[in-house]
Amino acid sequence: MSPDRRRLVGRIALISLLVLSLAAAGGFLMLRAWVMPQLPSVASLHEIRLGVPLRVYTRDGKLIGEFGAERREPLTYAQLPKPLVQAFLAAEDDRFFEHSGVDVAGLARAAVVLATTGQKRQGGSTITMQLARNVYLTNERSFTRKIKEIFLARKIESELSKEQILELYLNRIFLGNRAYGVGAAASVYFGREVSKLTVGEMALIAGLPKAPSRDNPLNNADRAKNRRDYVLRRMHDLGYIDDSAWKTATAEPITAFEHPALVEVEASYVAEMVRAELYAKHGEATYTDGYVVTTTLDSTRQLAANAALRGGLLAYEERHGYNGAEAKLPPALLATLSSKPSSPEVLVQLAARPPVAGLQPAVVLSLTPELLRVVTDNGVVELPKTAFAWAGFNEKRTLAAGDIVRIAKIGSNLRLTQIPEVQGAFIALDPRDGGVQSLVGGYDFFLGNFNRVTQARRQVGSGFKPFLYTAALSKGYTPASIFLDAPVVFTSSVNPDDDWRPGNYEGKFRGPMRLRDALALSRNLVSVRVAQAVGIEYTREFASRFGFDKSRLPADLTVALGSASMTPMEQARAYSVFANGGFLIDPYFIASITDGTGREVFHARPKLACPACDAPPPEPVLDPVTGQPVAVPAPQTVEAPEALVPPEDRAPRVLASTLDYLISSMLHDVVTRGTASQVRSLGRDDLAGKTATSNDETDAWFNGFSTTLVAVAWVGFDQPKPLGRGEVGGRAAVPMWMDYMKTALKGVPQTKQPRPPGLTDIAINPATGKLVAGGTPGSLSEIVQSDHLPPPDDGISPYGNPDNAAADIF
Repeated sequence: MSPDRRRLVGRIALISLLVLSLAAAGGFLMLRAWVMPQLPSVASLHEIRLGVPLRVYTRDGKLIGEFGAERREPLTYAQLPKPLVQAFLAAEDDRFFEHSGVDVAGLARAAVVLATTGQKRQGGSTITMQLARNVYLTNERSFTRKIKEIFLARKIESELSKEQILELYLNRIFLGNRAYGVGAAASVYFGREVSKLTVGEMALIAGLPKAPSRDNPLNNADRAKNRRDYVLRRMHDLGYIDDSAWKTATAEPITAFEHPALVEVEASYVAEMVRAELYAKHGEATYTDGYVVTTTLDSTRQLAANAALRGGLLAYEERHGYNGAEAKLPPALLATLSSKPSSPEVLVQLAARPPVAGLQPAVVLSLTPELLRVVTDNGVVELPKTAFAWAGFNEKRTLAAGDIVRIAKIGSNLRLTQIPEVQGAFIALDPRDGGVQSLVGGYDFFLGNFNRVTQARRQVGSGFKPFLYTAALSKGYTPASIFLDAPVVFTSSVNPDDDWRPGNYEGKFRGPMRLRDALALSRNLVSVRVAQAVGIEYTREFASRFGFDKSRLPADLTVALGSASMTPMEQARAYSVFANGGFLIDPYFIASITDGTGREVFHARPKLACPACDAPPPEPVLDPVTGQPVAVPAPQTVEAPEALVPPEDRAPRVLASTLDYLISSMLHDVVTRGTASQVRSLGRDDLAGKTATSNDETDAWFNGFSTTLVAVAWVGFDQPKPLGRGEVGGRAAVPMWMDYMKTALKGVPQTKQPRPPGLTDIAINPATGKLVAGGTPGSLSEIVQSDHLPPPDDGISPYGNPDNAAADIF
């Protein structure tokens, strides 16, 4: 070819190349002009909320619940260990810090695969492209989606640093088993923070993005190991780890297993209350926006409440006998049970019955009068006679091989037990502000989430009497006032069968009684007469001061015996008035809420009981000889910053301090010499309360308090029926309350409300309740309102000889 011809061909080739280049550039610009308006703003990356679940904690930082479809634990780039970052670079994009969002060589390889196989496979995606796809785009495999992914990746790279991109990617990537991001994956698979993982564990996590379901170590440990080893080999080839680290990491066994969110304190009823309240305000965002709720619960007291309620219900079950085996093994397994007691088939049967509040399933192997042998998921165990004697086994009442039963660890020993049919509730409040300290709504939340503390309205029985007696005190009666404990009949003018004959629990009568004694011994007939004297309407109106809904209080004399139905929470709120000096507080359980950014969006400001805020100065004590004031020791008072409480933060006073002091002293007698006298064994002198038992022993209660803690225990069946003869509040509920208080008040100083002015110490004739001179033989000391002193004693009982007391008929 001549030189001129060669020059011509060269010019044509150059022009053609220029034309093609211009066409390609024009096509690129046109493509860019078409795609870019469809892409989202990179700034919105920072606005996208990670699906962080709602987490609920006690006031001392113990997790009690987590709600959300995704597990996330966002980390900053500074918190990401270098080997973890290197593992992801080795697995996904080793040129990440060199390219500008698109790896041309990787895309070329993907194009070659397409050209040679005719298949469109996902390939050549950089970490930035994966982030673009995960945040904004679908996983649809199409050229359009790939083009958008490329342009969006370039846009991200132009506006964010490499470190910012990695932080976003490693917090958003799905890594299987509900884990989004490396922080959550470390917790889910290994139960540790990322900083505490080995190189092998980091490589395992880094191997998951390609196929988080297929390569998940919980689903396929072999595939997870193969993928991990590939990542480790890549890390070694890239110089991230040396020979020794590579060999060590490759030799590590796969130890991953599912680590659910570690609930540190069991308080599922409260966690559910929090979830429901936030969902009512925030909807589905409750589960994704990273809310952190701190409750008012005290972890030590909550654990004590759990143990007290469960122990009390199991004790009830043992008092009333064994119900028999829960189920039986299928016949096909019985033949091989003795030779293969821990066979996989038997263990499958046990696994089908999850533990219930610590009660583990077990299969009976044999039972003799001295030994019970059972199979558990930990093998064969033997229980001595002391562990099952309560069940009263005999020839007709026994267990057979293959029976499925429940056992529990009580202290350091195993014991035969059963899932209780009876139920209970326990609530403890701080009476000074209403903060819930402990709440247990039933034996086990997962047997049914019905919350008996807040949802179960049950007859309060004698638990209403303190409110009736306080109404009487407000009418001018005193603890020394005499009322008759004798039969009474209320006749019906329509049908004699409708006559009402209230009675005392044991069917006996004590004649004339002082109010103090009548309350301590819970005398029903005295209460009926007190209600008559005070008036039904006045009683209902007065009781509403304690937070009760007047419309739910019966408008007849049955109100005196507690025929009204209230929840344990309502009872705890009402008794808080006695405990705090006369103020009505509002129970609350959420102390604070922060959102996903860590910003506090709610902080509780409860109304505070403040006895000192409106208390008059104490009356001076005068020397009887000189008439001059004398110094007296200051009374021990409740430790609280009352003087600092501004008016707008004070709870309303609903009961005069004099009346509060009197009724509290009467309720103190209940626990020292009355129906709850076993409380004395706690060794404290600052406790008070009231037992309660509803009709036919259907509900058993104890409502008790100190100046710093109110606790209410209830026992009964969800479908009301008698608990059994003798299952009164003092037997079924008081022990539960005491078990709780042993822990809850440990280290808490004994305190009492200071005695207010307006009260006078007097000596009375215990038979008449009338005033006698101090030192009179047989007299008793009593405290009464200074403006309601009893008349001088004339030796005449208001009701004459109690032995001659006849039944009143109305």
